[in-house]
Amino acid sequence: MSGESVLYTVFLIFTGGAVVATVALYARQSVLLAYIALGLLAGPHVLGLISDPTLVDEIARVGIIFLLFLLGLNLEPDELIKLIREATVVTLLSSITFGLFGFVIAMSFDFNPTDSLVIAAAMMFSSTIIGLKLLPTSALHHQRMGEIIISILLLQDIIAVTVLLLVEGLGANESPVIRIAGMLLMLPVLSISAYFISKKVLSRLLQKFDQINEYIFLLTIGWCMGLAELAHALSLSHEVGAFIAGVTLAANPIARYIAESLKPLRDFFLVMFFFGLGAGFDISAVPQVIIPACLLAITMIVLKPAIFNLLLRREKEKKRLASEIGVRLGQISEFSLLVAVVAVSAGVITERASLLVQTATILTFVFSSYWIVKRYPTPIANDASLRRD
Repeated sequence: MSGESVLYTVFLIFTGGAVVATVALYARQSVLLAYIALGLLAGPHVLGLISDPTLVDEIARVGIIFLLFLLGLNLEPDELIKLIREATVVTLLSSITFGLFGFVIAMSFDFNPTDSLVIAAAMMFSSTIIGLKLLPTSALHHQRMGEIIISILLLQDIIAVTVLLLVEGLGANESPVIRIAGMLLMLPVLSISAYFISKKVLSRLLQKFDQINEYIFLLTIGWCMGLAELAHALSLSHEVGAFIAGVTLAANPIARYIAESLKPLRDFFLVMFFFGLGAGFDISAVPQVIIPACLLAITMIVLKPAIFNLLLRREKEKKRLASEIGVRLGQISEFSLLVAVVAVSAGVITERASLLVQTATILTFVFSSYWIVKRYPTPIANDASLRRD
């Protein structure tokens, strides 16, 4: 792709993104829907302004690597320990329930068992971006609701990384059992090595040069990308390596600063990811899966708030708090999109199964965002009484 076309692609994504994001905010929708819509319109299946989204897809993968790095970086052991029992019970029981419903619906529409298992796995997660972007900052940092939501999402993210690991193992050319066994062997080797390097080398460098912002930036980016590449060389994925890089830095006192300083860079690449997702979305094929996608979306939108509410009440949380948390987590996740994309690229599932997950996920994004904004405090609420920073 030529330099001019790269410039044109970046222009289209960010200038167009600014326009559609403005429309989305006025409509009280999550801006990630705007990026998907822009990619869909500009992509080869609608207007054809970008005929080959390969470059965008490659850049978008970097965005996912940064997302997983930052999720790992925010995985503060002290926060998880306080809520570990409650969050683990709620996350595991809810994930199993959502997965079972997803599997039954997929099988009832003649998807093969492997497709159905991956679809089931994709249903287990809630959106980290919607869950946190629509949560007021006061609730995010100072209230029990924020602590519970973050704990559940972090545990879901750990499960999602595990699912990605298994999907990549199933997609290998050699025996899946041998591939997965090798990956499970390499995972603790990489994790333990990264922990010791982080503790003995990175921590000292960060402490010695913590006043030089550029160096902190370069060191953390180098650590993230270096461990991602090392993971890939060890037959793991770049994403898993980035997650481990973040987790091993999480206990460092400077981790919070690093997470905040890298957010703009992460957001830059996430715009690319969602644009690339929309550009690769074949809307002409949606009629093939529209009925199961609608059924799956409606089931998750209704089921997730109800199940989270029930489980949190069982853990002695207040009725109003449990209900609101359930609604805020009542959608399918961007990780589900990633699982579908990775699985179809690895040849594990069919294009039809991937399209089902993508369609159902986007539908839940739309309805869940609208529901949250209408009923609960968010930074983008129509009602001034609900608009909270």
